[in-house]
Amino acid sequence: MYAIFRTGSKQYRAEKGATIQLDRQAPKDGEKIEFTDVVLVHDGQKAKVGAPTVKGAKVLGEVVKNFRGEKIRVFKYRRREGYHRTRGHRSNLTLVKITDIVAP
Repeated sequence: MYAIFRTGSKQYRAEKGATIQLDRQAPKDGEKIEFTDVVLVHDGQKAKVGAPTVKGAKVLGEVVKNFRGEKIRVFKYRRREGYHRTRGHRSNLTLVKITDIVAP
């Protein structure tokens, strides 16, 4: 069984027991988290597709840790103009372990 849920502006595929890297969520380490914006639930035989969400479905998880991702270097360059800029970026991420998928 798996579900596809939406949080922030992204969609994630969740299976029971899997760990997922999400954009930073509010809860602290060890807290429970619930995602109710479920777009699709597939039980192995049939898929329930929401319009826009599946009513009564939710994905339950537990926050493993909050951390920062790897640094990404952004380099801009224009040839023959003496223009070059280097910037860096590190995303704030949350690691969530999926504990259960509740389907209607």
